[in-house]
Amino acid sequence: MLKSRKENNASTVAQFILLGFSDLPNLQGFLFGMFSLVYIIILIGNSSIIVLTRIDPALQKPMYFFLANFSSLEVCYVSVTLPRILYNIGTQNRNISKLACATQTCFFLILGATECFLLAVMSYDRYVAICNPLHYPLIMNPMKCNQLAAGSWLGGMPFQVAQTCQIFSLRFCNSNRINHFFCDLPPILKLACGDTSVNELSVYLVTIIIATVPFMLILASYSKIIATILKLPTATGRAKAFSTCSSHLLVVFLFFGSATVTYLRPKSTHSPGTDKLFSLFYTIVTPMFNPLIYSLRNKDVIAALRK
Repeated sequence: MLKSRKENNASTVAQFILLGFSDLPNLQGFLFGMFSLVYIIILIGNSSIIVLTRIDPALQKPMYFFLANFSSLEVCYVSVTLPRILYNIGTQNRNISKLACATQTCFFLILGATECFLLAVMSYDRYVAICNPLHYPLIMNPMKCNQLAAGSWLGGMPFQVAQTCQIFSLRFCNSNRINHFFCDLPPILKLACGDTSVNELSVYLVTIIIATVPFMLILASYSKIIATILKLPTATGRAKAFSTCSSHLLVVFLFFGSATVTYLRPKSTHSPGTDKLFSLFYTIVTPMFNPLIYSLRNKDVIAALRK
């Protein structure tokens, strides 16, 4: 009888509570100011790159077309989480409906998949430019670029929509308090009733498809790129080639490193503090530094900014 009543209560959960940073009551004002500043920096930095790549003739190249897509993605990516963080801190109302939570999770996962695919496409662009420069304009023509960009934006959608529906169709009986600052899969799975091993396996498989496969393609591209660069006859040519690739490689390792630790490590090793730290890194810190990484290490972007 008690078990039946508990299951009925579990099936009627209509909202969750995002605990976020409620364990730091004396820092709420500081956190609100800091996250507001970070959000403004991300919007200005990435929007500047988008505008520059559209208006400067020197940046009308496939490399900067994908960079503009990447900056647009970062704006969307961070807008899924940061406004909600600011709302929770500003109003101290941490309730979020089950539908809103599922929607946030779904968009976050879709945009995360897009970032994986887009980083792989950007590495392919560098591979063609450096390893096959004579055919580069032919291979990376405008139609091909648009197809690759569209595939990056849409490629992960079926997987992530299906995964979100699967997770949120579970009954939640452990609690409705999510010890995180946004609706992410690991803390949500902790609230589900019964055995969630099948769901955890699903998360692992989707992560391998969405993240590991693009990462391996990136490594394959850069192994060939580095081999080609080392064969260049002049030190100046090698330095220039390494310069155009190093910023992209840095972004790749920042994103994939923190995201992989979050989603591929065993459930037993998950802790709220560690999950929040890594999530902050790849959802907020990386999008904030990406414009700096690409602009400060790219002579064409610096020249466009000076103009």
